[in-house]
Amino acid sequence: MGQKIHPLGFRMGVTEDWRSHWYPPSKKDFGECLVEDQKIRRFIDERLNRQPPYAAVAKVVIRRTRNEVEVVLHTARPGLVIGPKGAEVDKLRESLEELVDRKIKVTIQEIQSPDTDAQLLAESVAEQLRKRAGFRRVMKMRIDAAMGAGAKGCKIICSGRLGGAEMARCEKQIRGSIPLHTLQAHVDYGYAVSRTTYGVIGVKVWLFTGRYGEEVTLTPMEPRRGRRGKRG
Repeated sequence: MGQKIHPLGFRMGVTEDWRSHWYPPSKKDFGECLVEDQKIRRFIDERLNRQPPYAAVAKVVIRRTRNEVEVVLHTARPGLVIGPKGAEVDKLRESLEELVDRKIKVTIQEIQSPDTDAQLLAESVAEQLRKRAGFRRVMKMRIDAAMGAGAKGCKIICSGRLGGAEMARCEKQIRGSIPLHTLQAHVDYGYAVSRTTYGVIGVKVWLFTGRYGEEVTLTPMEPRRGRRGKRG
């Protein structure tokens, strides 16, 4: 029986950096800080990813000092998070300060190539499934986009009542290599849920971009040009 492990948790502290950077003032404060982190992540996901403006926030990094909390948002659409003249990011900062009753600093970092971020790929597949698109076609399109942007391997698994079928099942598509057992391999992982009218479909994405320090330069995928056939 195969035992599965989270690809990021497997590498955390070895080759992957932590998503939270802080030490509690005392042992009794650890639980409070941990709950605050969870509240911040859930609030940002609900506000920016589950409703307009759909800012495609893939990762939230939290850093704490003695006086304030810094929240770093990695997003593919920084303009939607910042808003006109920074109005939206100011509203977000005020809401977070009311939520945790601490001074908050919000920093935005742009994701240059959304096609090479596993979480954004999973969210994209889930959104298309919610719109009743064909699951095989959607999976193939996302894998093509990732490989075209420079990824060395991609695997997508969809589980649930695919296509509205009576029986739930898993569908998997793989291209390239996914060295999950190699700690030096940079394997990104993303998970998203698509809530359709006929049930919940889970989407998992594994993305291999090369060894740490040797990753290829990832660029957004350019639109393909049509080929003209030669006339004899």
